[in-house]
Amino acid sequence: MRKLIVLSIVIILAFTSCGFFQEETAILWTDQPELAIYAEEFNLIQDRYKIETKYMEQPAGQLITASVYPDIVIGNWLKSSSTRTFFLSMDDLFTDERIQQNAFYPALLNLGKIDEVQYLLPVCFNIPVIVFSEEHQNLVSNPFTITLDEIKTLGQTFNVQKNDVYTNMGFSPTANDGFSFVVSALFNTSFREGRPLAWDPMALERSVEYLQSWTQEANTSVRHEDDFVFKYYYDPPAKLILSGRILFAYLTSDDFFTMGEETRSQLAFRYISYNNAIPVDERMVYAGICKKGKAREAAKAFIEWFYQSENQRMLLLDTRQNRLSDNLFGIGNGFSALRTVTESVFPQFYSDLLGHIPPADYLSPPNILPRNWLAIKEHVILPYFHERIRAEQRNEVKTLENRISDWYILNPIR
Repeated sequence: MRKLIVLSIVIILAFTSCGFFQEETAILWTDQPELAIYAEEFNLIQDRYKIETKYMEQPAGQLITASVYPDIVIGNWLKSSSTRTFFLSMDDLFTDERIQQNAFYPALLNLGKIDEVQYLLPVCFNIPVIVFSEEHQNLVSNPFTITLDEIKTLGQTFNVQKNDVYTNMGFSPTANDGFSFVVSALFNTSFREGRPLAWDPMALERSVEYLQSWTQEANTSVRHEDDFVFKYYYDPPAKLILSGRILFAYLTSDDFFTMGEETRSQLAFRYISYNNAIPVDERMVYAGICKKGKAREAAKAFIEWFYQSENQRMLLLDTRQNRLSDNLFGIGNGFSALRTVTESVFPQFYSDLLGHIPPADYLSPPNILPRNWLAIKEHVILPYFHERIRAEQRNEVKTLENRISDWYILNPIR
């Protein structure tokens, strides 16, 4: 009798380890609040599985110290060296054709691979745009993109200067430090995970020199640009455009598409490009299934459901009907990583995209970045650009290497 009981326990444990008694409630960690809405939709349309959502600001970092693990993680910086080992291969979802591999933007999908194995799936992305008045559509040569040189030339033509003071300035490249970073990305500075951060120093110098020349040739000097920004930029960029004070403003696609409908209807946009490349914003969102999760099948069921084009269309419709689209763009606050959805479904909800779909072959994703990238960018990278562009000599500014080293001493990764 005792042997029979022991044998029964062994069989039960074997079945459990093989997934026969898996949990049917999957825990989702995310830094994207809208994922709670998507999870609730999934819970409503079927009664086998349930997704419980837990919002946290840095889910990738939480994995490092976790004692209890989630089943799904959807968020930023999941492919950093410290977090990518936590995820399960999702190749079987493609081989079983539960998800169509060719529905994704290839460049974004490839970024989720490690040694040719698909561990992460892209959810959404944003790209930089130049915004201008609808009445100036005829000035821009391409219906999809605008090059850096064209922004510079058209901006300079728009300038009005009186007594050494600009009253109208077509575009100021120094008005937003984020634009300086976009230029550096287009010049292939290639910030990437290193020890702790690596980049191409020659490309960085070329981007700084290009921005300095731009300012001097188009707008006289940084002082003139700073004076203009100080005098007029208390108004938001859209108001400055519509008043005729400036010609162009730099935004990210999510900022543009969450702008009020009345204002946005008076504006046009183009994707910023250089050498046939459009830089994808580093805040790309990816999804992964955790190796140590207890509800693997529930997690896969949610992932499979989410990556169906018709289901994303339903999510867009629900977002609009509940007026969440006033503060939320598209899927996960960005373009869907499913090319079929962005190209065919988005224009039904965003009329601005008719004839202005992002050119898939131009998309240039960022490199793998450390999970504390946003803090490094805000406190080190952008201030460096701000000071370097304004300095007459390179040696007047502390090097980027020293800035990063000093910042890590005060802000060690835990």
